[in-house]
Amino acid sequence: MKELCVIGGGIIGLALARGAAGRWPDVKVRLLEKEDGVGRHQSGHNSGVLHAGLYYKPGSLKAKLAVNGIRQMVAFCKDHGVKHEICGKLVVAVDQEEIGRLRDLLDRGTANGLQGLRWCGQEEIREREPEVNGVAAVEVPEEGIVDYPSVCLAMAADLVAKGGIVQLDAGVRRLHRDSGRWMVETNRGEYYADYLVNCAGLHCDRVMAMTGEQPSTRIIPFRGEYFKLRPEAERMVRHLVYPVPDPKFPFLGVHYTRMIHGGVECGPNAVLALEREGYSWGRISLRDSWDALSFPGLWKFLAKYPGMSWYEVRRSLSRAEFTRSLQRLVPALREADLLPGGSGVRAQAMAQDGSLLQDFVIEIRDRALHLLNAPSPGATASLAIAEYLLDRIDESRT
Repeated sequence: MKELCVIGGGIIGLALARGAAGRWPDVKVRLLEKEDGVGRHQSGHNSGVLHAGLYYKPGSLKAKLAVNGIRQMVAFCKDHGVKHEICGKLVVAVDQEEIGRLRDLLDRGTANGLQGLRWCGQEEIREREPEVNGVAAVEVPEEGIVDYPSVCLAMAADLVAKGGIVQLDAGVRRLHRDSGRWMVETNRGEYYADYLVNCAGLHCDRVMAMTGEQPSTRIIPFRGEYFKLRPEAERMVRHLVYPVPDPKFPFLGVHYTRMIHGGVECGPNAVLALEREGYSWGRISLRDSWDALSFPGLWKFLAKYPGMSWYEVRRSLSRAEFTRSLQRLVPALREADLLPGGSGVRAQAMAQDGSLLQDFVIEIRDRALHLLNAPSPGATASLAIAEYLLDRIDESRT
């Protein structure tokens, strides 16, 4: 292999390209990003949390990569002067019905190798988070917050320092084979590569289809919307406060996050985005909407979760409804305490049966690797994920 092309300048694509340039100094590594900067979509629109691996099923790839991943990410931030803070997190059971599920989370985190996990009663919750409503909680001391856009910039700088190339404004238009090599046609020109890595996030299934291969999943974009607390209300939450997930539903639920540059964010909900980069209801793409609505799996998903799906839409359109969902953790919160926040779009891989794929999906073809699902902790574990993918590339070349 003389040339490696990575499509997608999000945090995983950057981590992989950076890792490849360090691992194979004789290989020309080129990263192509369609935007005018790196980390402009999922990597720059997430909650900014460092996830340690509490929720993930023991033995899953996510669980294996999460614990190592957060430690690598913290070390990277220290080495590169990226702002971060290990502030810890409380996962709170608000009633007795959730106690069993909370104990299961504690067991999962312990099995996954998290350090310092601690069971907290009501008094300890009040000491740490006086406004939070809960009968018990698990403290996760290893978790924290970070500036992911700055992480992306530092990774890009590292890649260039190692001899790699970051090509911006280079949206991929066509992929085909030419004498055994990949010809990558972009709006900025044509490039050749001996090996192709698809880290295109919200467009990864389309990029795979460009290679002539049929992806096993469809990307269905779900938008998560956030509010911010007014400065006077920020005292209500000191660190990270999360709910106990309900296994009947596929999404985590709204939570509170103290941000690395100040302020407190609360959310997100989860609504179908009508554009793959649709950060508001006003962003609509006929192509993207048709891609989602013509996929049988989406209708099976909606049939399985009709009440939840409709509730998420209502909550998106009603600040009062959003407030009520947030009051479950912080009863003193009032609608007037909320200010408009940001939003992000999650590249959720969905199967034909309507199930949401919860683990990483990696497909290796002839001289190509496709990352078709990179759910949380994708950003936190990006360096560990990159190492794993590079190992898979090494194996596929032997």
